[in-house]
Amino acid sequence: MNIGLWILLAVCALVLCGLIAIAAATIYFFIFTIHRKPTATLDNNINANTDWSRHLDFIGKCREWLNSRPSEDVFIESDDGLRLHGTLIKNEAESKRVVICFHGYTSCSTNDYVALSKFYYEQKFNLLLVDERAHGMSEGKYVGFGVLDRRDALRWIEYAVKAFGGDCKIFLHGISMGAATVLMTSGLDLPDNVKAIVADCGFTSAYDVFSHILKRDYHIPKFPIMNLTELLTKKFAGYGYKDVSTLDEVAKTRTPILFIHGDKDDFVPVWMSEENYKACASDKELLIVKGADHAESYYIDREAYERAIIAFINKYA
Repeated sequence: MNIGLWILLAVCALVLCGLIAIAAATIYFFIFTIHRKPTATLDNNINANTDWSRHLDFIGKCREWLNSRPSEDVFIESDDGLRLHGTLIKNEAESKRVVICFHGYTSCSTNDYVALSKFYYEQKFNLLLVDERAHGMSEGKYVGFGVLDRRDALRWIEYAVKAFGGDCKIFLHGISMGAATVLMTSGLDLPDNVKAIVADCGFTSAYDVFSHILKRDYHIPKFPIMNLTELLTKKFAGYGYKDVSTLDEVAKTRTPILFIHGDKDDFVPVWMSEENYKACASDKELLIVKGADHAESYYIDREAYERAIIAFINKYA
């Protein structure tokens, strides 16, 4: 066998190995990101950079308070037939204020809002803590990353209006993926009951945050893995990573938005909230919390966080 044929076979083998590696990486990334996972805890959260150990005492006290409140499991049906779960905590003040809370990736609402629940309750809000699709007690095989969840958010808004009356005043609060959800919801035709939105460390699109994670954790370029993974997501989950961008939705919203982000966030970079803020067409505020990692802003500077939300409450609810 001549040397030219050996070279050709070697090149073909390398190409085949490369294609197999790309296919394997594509399938792995699709399963890792889009498929439903067990609910994360503080010690196994996908974002390992946030050091939650320093907040455990405070979180424990808040958990005791939350567990002591009378609550009700409530359910709605999504547009595509999924049974979605929420935890309803009615305020003893019989208030018309309602906050609907949307959690982060792999979490659930009673995890991400264990501390903020007490704060909102003290501001006379009824609490509707929802499990997004493919999370907690809600049905679903594939994570929606806000693209699918924004339609679910509309159903939860409708539920709140029916439960608390046509004169109720609704806040939407989202953290991480939940923040992207409420921002993507902001551009839809919302009822006047929705008075304001709080978006804590939200990303600009699924495409942007996935590209960032590929670079941060795996040190590989977004092409072709992102393109191929998106094809699988479109086929099985029914959406593309660029189908909805928070930038496009906030550019047409009329709902006031408070953006919050920690400047040490390496999971969803702070520039994403800065870009969302710039694009927002409604009344808006931006709070950057120094020293806060992902979803940690409330725990790092509760005073500033609460002060910013109270100012929004006084303005709009």
